[in-house]
Amino acid sequence: MPDLPVAAPEHGRFRLNLLILSIVKFNFASYLTIGLPLAVLPGYVHDGLGYNAFWAGLVISLQYIATLLSRPHAGRYADVWGPKKVVVLGLVGCLLSGICILLSALSDGQGVLSLVLLCLGRVILGVGQSFSGTGTSLWGVARVGSLHIGRVISWNGIVTYGAMAIGAPLGVVIFRSGGLLLLSSIIIAICVLAIALALPRAPVKGSKAKPLPFRDVLSKVYGFGLILAMGSAGFGVIATFITLFYQDKGWDGAAFALTMFSAAFVGTRLLFPNAINKLGGLRVASICFAVEAIGLFLVAGSFDPWMAKMGAFLTGAGFSLVFPAIGVVAVKVVPQQNQGSALATYTAFMDLSLGITGPIAGFIMSYAGVSLVYFLTALLVCLALFCTLRMIKRMPDDPVVEVRENA
Repeated sequence: MPDLPVAAPEHGRFRLNLLILSIVKFNFASYLTIGLPLAVLPGYVHDGLGYNAFWAGLVISLQYIATLLSRPHAGRYADVWGPKKVVVLGLVGCLLSGICILLSALSDGQGVLSLVLLCLGRVILGVGQSFSGTGTSLWGVARVGSLHIGRVISWNGIVTYGAMAIGAPLGVVIFRSGGLLLLSSIIIAICVLAIALALPRAPVKGSKAKPLPFRDVLSKVYGFGLILAMGSAGFGVIATFITLFYQDKGWDGAAFALTMFSAAFVGTRLLFPNAINKLGGLRVASICFAVEAIGLFLVAGSFDPWMAKMGAFLTGAGFSLVFPAIGVVAVKVVPQQNQGSALATYTAFMDLSLGITGPIAGFIMSYAGVSLVYFLTALLVCLALFCTLRMIKRMPDDPVVEVRENA
């Protein structure tokens, strides 16, 4: 990763946010290409192509597996080549994925070929997302300075979840209007526009310093990654099992509980953009874990729908700042030229957590009920809180007070 300048003091916070958004918009575009087909492809594979639920699920899961496996490479290439090149490559991957969906739609009469093209497109999309997501974070930091790394990561998360929230229902509407051909055409158009906007921007040079081997980067950040993985389980069980929890209780309104989770997640990041710089990453993370655990305990013990909704709200608010709060500390334990690799490796722990939470929680739920899943996850978040408090004692991260700037 290139040398990181400190943001100029004449930048006001409003201008700072605009500068960050001018970079993370490319991640918004990449996640929009993920969100648009997300609610469409399982039904298309199952009902349109005639394959069973296993293949429908595999088409979706392939993207997450590819993202997990390619993240460390994305970070290393961002350090060496510079983040702009990695972002553009990621967007090209999203474009190729859209082309694969288009070809699959055109070969609708040939079931095996259509399925293979969808699977290939999902793998390419997973690699593209890891490149664009990691690259935009590092590109943003390179533009505004390492002092504002927490703010960059927060905004990147906001556009990520915003794109997914917009993309999924919009994709269903587009599919009903024009089928997979129209959906894939729109995905291709989004990618072409994003690439056209990214190419003219000033590049950020990669570092000429020799990067650390991956195992050395992993040895420095794995502790932070494990804490992130434990905290991410709360998000995983809310997103995956809140609907089944409501069904088990005989309640309606599971979708609204998910809305409250998402609103709390985005709202907390918008309301407290400077909390990490003022209090320090680990201190903010400890507060977040406490709030997240309370939310999960509330869901587990809820005897009325309002309790489950409030629990989902608190879980979303608590989880909101976990990733950037710990991430700020994680990337600073490696040399500057390895911060791309550190951020990507750290993020992979969240990918891994979300990948294994569903199967493990589903196994527990099938034998002991869905309420126990939330109780055990709350205990896991409490363990993350305990580990964070111990880490504060070992390496207190003094808060970095952000320079107050006039807008």
